[in-house]
Amino acid sequence: MEYLLRNIDSPNSAEITEYEKAGGYEGLKKALKIDPKDLIELVKKSGLRGRGGAGFPTGMKWMFASADPKFPKYLVCNADEGEPGTFKDRPILEKNPHLLIEGMAISAHALKSEKGYIYLRGEYPYAKTVLEKAIAQAYKRGYLGADILGSGIKFDLSVHQGAGAYICGEETALIDSIEGRRGQPRIKPPFPVSVGLFGKPTIVNNVETLSNLPFIVEVGAEAYSKIGNPECPGNKLFCISGHVAKPGVYELPMGTTLRDIIYGHAGGIKNGKALKAVIPGGISTPVFPPDKLDCPMDFVSVPKFGSMLGSGAVIVFDETTCLVRVTWRALKFFEHESCGKCTPCREGTGWLRTVLERIENGQGRPGDVELLEDISKNIAGKTLCPLGDGAASVVMNFIKHFRGEFEGHLKGGCTFNAPEFRQA
Repeated sequence: MEYLLRNIDSPNSAEITEYEKAGGYEGLKKALKIDPKDLIELVKKSGLRGRGGAGFPTGMKWMFASADPKFPKYLVCNADEGEPGTFKDRPILEKNPHLLIEGMAISAHALKSEKGYIYLRGEYPYAKTVLEKAIAQAYKRGYLGADILGSGIKFDLSVHQGAGAYICGEETALIDSIEGRRGQPRIKPPFPVSVGLFGKPTIVNNVETLSNLPFIVEVGAEAYSKIGNPECPGNKLFCISGHVAKPGVYELPMGTTLRDIIYGHAGGIKNGKALKAVIPGGISTPVFPPDKLDCPMDFVSVPKFGSMLGSGAVIVFDETTCLVRVTWRALKFFEHESCGKCTPCREGTGWLRTVLERIENGQGRPGDVELLEDISKNIAGKTLCPLGDGAASVVMNFIKHFRGEFEGHLKGGCTFNAPEFRQA
């Protein structure tokens, strides 16, 4: 059963009247009658985990912020969807914005927060227009403002558009950006739940996470906890791209296998080709060879198979793909997006890209594969945020599973004929 994408097929799905017709804002009306502590307990019992990549229990995160005596408390929606291959939040932002707004209003009541921000990816200008219109409609209907639906509860919400920096998807860099500084990660601890935006307790949740709240309030914690994997329940948005017949965003229960996602929902590998590799959770998550397809896609199972669920961005490569070229292209991205604060990441991503570039262009040297591994090991675990870890992980795991292809490039250059990738 869909609940995150259930309204998006309506021609006017972004309009508040259409959202209300489908039962929108009923969850908020119900939540306003629940004590904030009980609302946090409801989310804890539901088993909801953050959908931004880490999978941390949402209710526990809220509990930490709620327990801090400092006020005001801030609620920030992370809509800086910059992970390559990831486009799961975009349908909500552009076609179902009131679901997010309702989810944020419910969350704000639980946290006793009176101010919220939607930190929006700079490359989503249309989403900004849609969100600002939806927010204005919500104010007019009394779902936002100084006295929400006559309850005496206050919550103001606004959109803050980023400048297109991938690093601002990291919560402390995002907070610095809202405060008007250059987006760079902070040392943790202290964590944002106690020292966040403007030095106050701050909850940063992903678009998809917050959009689960109306449904949880509607059906209750017990019913929600029975959807998908009991250890991380609920539906998940999977965005599938690459060499599949039907790429797109699919809402499926947590624990749906990678095989079912690719071959059951996305129509299998297009043009009758064979599967060569698949990235299960966005470009920064370890790659899978074809023998990992029976992996259940949830936050508990994927690590047991050697990767991470991440953002749920499934990127599929068929047998015609040069994986050395894929690795090189990924490192061009990480090098470009490194904020430069940490030396291992600032210097290491460029070094990795340089070595990969010469291997792909037939100029590789003996020992280059080992050099790539050595550089990666000196980046991983030595940076303030996961960007460096992600870059190192891409290189180490492509070599781990496809070492022969890298070594083959050293012997005879690239044997794949795909000039469009060479121009990337």
